[in-house]
Amino acid sequence: MRGAFTGAVANRQGRLEQANRGTLFLDEVGTMSAALQAKLLRVLQSREFERVGDSQTVRVDVRVIAATNSDLRKMVEIGTFREDLYYRLNVIPVRVPPLRERRADIPILAQHFLDRLARDAQPPRGRVTLSQDAQQAMMAFNWPGNVRQLENVIERTFALSPGRAQITSLEMPEEIRNVRPPMQAGDVPIPEAGIDIEAIVSEFEHTLIRRALERTGGNKRQAADLLHLKRTTLIEKLKRLEKA
Repeated sequence: MRGAFTGAVANRQGRLEQANRGTLFLDEVGTMSAALQAKLLRVLQSREFERVGDSQTVRVDVRVIAATNSDLRKMVEIGTFREDLYYRLNVIPVRVPPLRERRADIPILAQHFLDRLARDAQPPRGRVTLSQDAQQAMMAFNWPGNVRQLENVIERTFALSPGRAQITSLEMPEEIRNVRPPMQAGDVPIPEAGIDIEAIVSEFEHTLIRRALERTGGNKRQAADLLHLKRTTLIEKLKRLEKA
């Protein structure tokens, strides 16, 4: 609103007005202050707001899509996120699995970022690809920062490999180069004294169960479906895991 604060010399529509009769995407809603949470809740409930410095009410019809990497339910429990706002936003929840749960997507996303960087470079570069060992190294890494971290790594690697048509694992950051890929059956040595195959199989089984539970947010039925097990069978295996 013109004159609402120093430097405000013209009326300008905010994001809510621009999104009227459309969709507004709110990223990282878990970082909103308590005051901003209250304002957003009012807009969602009444579908109206006032511009800064103006007393006139503006009505809007907006579909809101909110995203966060925070556990909003835990934030509600400790009082850092409003419970009423949580239920307003949590109408149709969509969980996007982290990269570590969809490793096959990593080379595809990485190549997408490389293609975009090559196209936008000045002067434009020819197509840059990833070697097999670079793809394997990236797929073995857990990517705690998910897609944003992957994009940053590719951008850095691209900048440090001028004129190269292919990027190998040697150009990857140290924390990615040093990750060992998952052990394959052919990698397991069999010493003269033999090995405890039951212990190795049990450890592998327990690893898969933990990953399935992580992917389903602890839901045992869904985890059992992922592993093609009966729910009762999964529970029995979990009991043995807890005793181990």
